Amino acid sequence: MKPNIIFALMAACGLMFSACSNSKKDTKQTENMDAKYEELATYADFTLKANLSQLSDNQKKMIPLMIDAAKIMDELFWRQAYGDKETLLGEIKDPVLKQYAEINYGPWDRLNGNEPFLEGVGPKPKGAKFYPLDMTKSEFDAFVAEDKLSLYTIINRNDQGLLESIPYSKFYEAELQKTAELLRQAAELAESESFKTYLSLRADALLSNEYFESDMAWMSMRDNKMDLVIGPIENYEDKLYGAKAAFEAYVLIKDMEWSKKLEKYASFLPELQKGLPADEKYKQDEIGTDSDLGAYDIVYYAGDCNAGSKTIAINLPNDEKVQQQKGTRRVQLKNAMQAKFEKIMAPISEVLIDPSQRQHVTFDAFFANTMFHEVAHGLGIKNTITGKGTVRDALKEHSSALEEGKADILGLYMVQQLHQKGEVAGDMKDYYTTFLAGIFRSVRFGAASAHGVANMIRFNFFKNNGAFERNADTGLYKVNYEKMEEAMNALSRKILQVQGDGSYEEATEMIQNLGIVDDELQADLEKLGDAGIPTDIVFQQGVKTLGL
Repeated sequence: MKPNIIFALMAACGLMFSACSNSKKDTKQTENMDAKYEELATYADFTLKANLSQLSDNQKKMIPLMIDAAKIMDELFWRQAYGDKETLLGEIKDPVLKQYAEINYGPWDRLNGNEPFLEGVGPKPKGAKFYPLDMTKSEFDAFVAEDKLSLYTIINRNDQGLLESIPYSKFYEAELQKTAELLRQAAELAESESFKTYLSLRADALLSNEYFESDMAWMSMRDNKMDLVIGPIENYEDKLYGAKAAFEAYVLIKDMEWSKKLEKYASFLPELQKGLPADEKYKQDEIGTDSDLGAYDIVYYAGDCNAGSKTIAINLPNDEKVQQQKGTRRVQLKNAMQAKFEKIMAPISEVLIDPSQRQHVTFDAFFANTMFHEVAHGLGIKNTITGKGTVRDALKEHSSALEEGKADILGLYMVQQLHQKGEVAGDMKDYYTTFLAGIFRSVRFGAASAHGVANMIRFNFFKNNGAFERNADTGLYKVNYEKMEEAMNALSRKILQVQGDGSYEEATEMIQNLGIVDDELQADLEKLGDAGIPTDIVFQQGVKTLGL
């Protein structure tokens, strides 16, 4: 059994120990080790493969180049999230804890509120390695630099001990030069002209710190059978200001047949925007209809998207200017999504969902809810109506949690609206019940994750509004379908209002009051661990795994 399959099973079986002994001393040591391992989240092993038969020889040659570029993003994310990877891993003698540190990109458990799981390790810095560890918020606020809140700058101290802002392109210059060269080599092999253009422009962007043109080029791709999402992208890792982007990469193979089925939904976005359950002033943004919905098999994760809980769908670019001009691309990672449904979602329903509703937890509903979550990122409002700038700037470190909460709830709203139009098939009960089961899955990601906080808020809001009932005797949950719709609309209104007003105070209040796991829910979540249901998945991936 490999040390990265399911940690909880290893702890129970004692497989992490090199030898057994009957001495009292060793028995006591084993008990202490067992207690330590029981606190770790569990990860189910999954091999990332895809059908490569549709690809030409040149396209197959591109994959190792893109994976090598992705590996550099992995190294850079380690530096952003923790620092010196090799020193940390070299100091960990226990093979299981070493593997756990690799999964978490550091000594803090991402699915347990970033609690340290190694002895002698203090709290994780909120600003990770984006800022000096000794920097105070008041010092940063007083620091004058035009690009200090740029997604693509590191805040450092100069020789005089004063703050300075350094572009990623300079701070990580050597690594980004190597990455750019790999992307240019891949571009030479690309058979899609739009993909060739994107790879070339992305290489330029890594060296110039200007990503707009490459984002626009990525939005224009339609005929590519392969894709590469790479660079500094999401700002989840910066929990101090939510201002800095972390490096990551996805190497993707497009499922042309599934993608064709999804194309039609982008045309409904303007209509759905107008019908949002909110005051008119909170839905005044124009929504681009050039958005692309696609289904992909992922063959390599690296960096931010691979840390702790694994991403199963993405909605990019994050640049509001690109979104307003071109919309976004919504990428569904079909093979990873299927793995999470089979290994996590379906088993959760067997433990926590009332038997009368378990048949309504389906993969098709899970796929649709996840897909429309990504689509819903494009709805709502990007700039506050109160003169506080963008929603992201106004809500600071709370912006990611509120945005993920908005996407979840408006995604369900979109399903409901399109179902009424006959554009989404199936029973609406499937989508509502699967949505509830999905909350139990994602709330296990904990308070360190924007997705986890968003799910806690939604769970408690739904609970307070009677959207589901919990049987006190059995501990099983049952959806109240009528009240679920009412709660969905009410929470949509609230989040859109907080975002549109740019109310940092209200966002803080929502997270403090609703973004919590109470004792009852915690006890129910512990049932999932007791049943051996993994919290997330960890990948076997790479060129050899693909048979290349």
